[in-house]
Amino acid sequence: MPSRTGGLTLLRRNPSFRVLWSARAISFLGDSLGLVALLVYVEDRTGAAFAVALLLFAGDCLPGFFGPLAGAICDRFDLRTVMISCELVQAVLVVAMAITLPPLPVLLVLVALRSITATIFQPASRSAVPALVEDRELETANSTLGAGTYGLEALGPLVAAALFTVLGIRGILLVDALTFVVSAVLLTRLPSLPSAGEHEPFARNVRDGLGYIWSTPVVRVIALGFFGIAAVNGVDDVAMVFLAKDELGAGDSAAAVLYAGVGIGLVVGYLVLGRLGHRMPMLGLLVAGFAISSAGNLLTGLAWAVGAALALQTIRGAGIAAIDVGLNTHLQRVVPARLLGRVFGNLYGAVGVAAGLSYGLGGLLLELTDARVTFVTAGACGLLVSAATALALRRAHRRTPV
Repeated sequence: MPSRTGGLTLLRRNPSFRVLWSARAISFLGDSLGLVALLVYVEDRTGAAFAVALLLFAGDCLPGFFGPLAGAICDRFDLRTVMISCELVQAVLVVAMAITLPPLPVLLVLVALRSITATIFQPASRSAVPALVEDRELETANSTLGAGTYGLEALGPLVAAALFTVLGIRGILLVDALTFVVSAVLLTRLPSLPSAGEHEPFARNVRDGLGYIWSTPVVRVIALGFFGIAAVNGVDDVAMVFLAKDELGAGDSAAAVLYAGVGIGLVVGYLVLGRLGHRMPMLGLLVAGFAISSAGNLLTGLAWAVGAALALQTIRGAGIAAIDVGLNTHLQRVVPARLLGRVFGNLYGAVGVAAGLSYGLGGLLLELTDARVTFVTAGACGLLVSAATALALRRAHRRTPV
């Protein structure tokens, strides 16, 4: 029987899951605080948009290339040890940034190292979920993790704004480092989560993980669809401010509100799925999320006012929540435990690369046209990817139960 357990109930009666949830939420809040501080620091020090773009590339895109290695580490070592080590390494790197406030080249190296470490933490935390909750509670667990993670992350810019006048950039970075330490201390309360993977050379572990994805039809289709959606829709991060200020004639505050729309939709989507997700087929939820998030971007490009664009971006956020819950829950159920970290590492790493591709190609389209055309094009391409993924999944499912 599918579970009707709500997220709060699961957190209350499952101490180990509550520890993981708390550690992830605190860690992601620190991430968002640190990012705001670094963006402000780089802009103040260089005044160059290109420098800010390099910072985002080092933090978001470059670590994606290390996804296969990150997954292999997760499948090789105790997951609790991996997560604690990742948090402590990130704390040390952020403290180094705070103390030195280094020049841009050194800062980019430190940011890249911290982000690669976070890339290892992500699949480890996702792989730990099936070991901490019952199978029938996976939908609720993933929804609750998402709400806590992205809900608190969305508060990061607001908290950073309040702290700037009191602590400054260096102080905010030290608070960021403290969140990683707190997360690591919390994670020590988890039970041991030994690896189910093979202790073979890393190169073979990496190859086996990639080989599993490519040789398993449904998982291969999921990976390609996930990459495609990220590659076409990621441009909204770049285009949003231009839509608000140019096409809609609004100011900076309105642009900030529009960026918050996705975060609002994410939280609402996770809360709904935490209660109703067990009634839905996960692959259907995944494809629906692809389509809803893409339609949200397409219609945002046609919005006539800031309020309409905000509502549509909220819908887009709900679609992203559906993608997250559908993807993670399905993979946690069907991928062998010995390969789960590698599958998550590869998929989330590929999405980071896809986001970089979207920033580049979408930025070029934005330069050649305008924000409306960019949003409509991204959304339309996303709907095509959604349809292609649905058809490919139907064919793949006939050949294999996975």
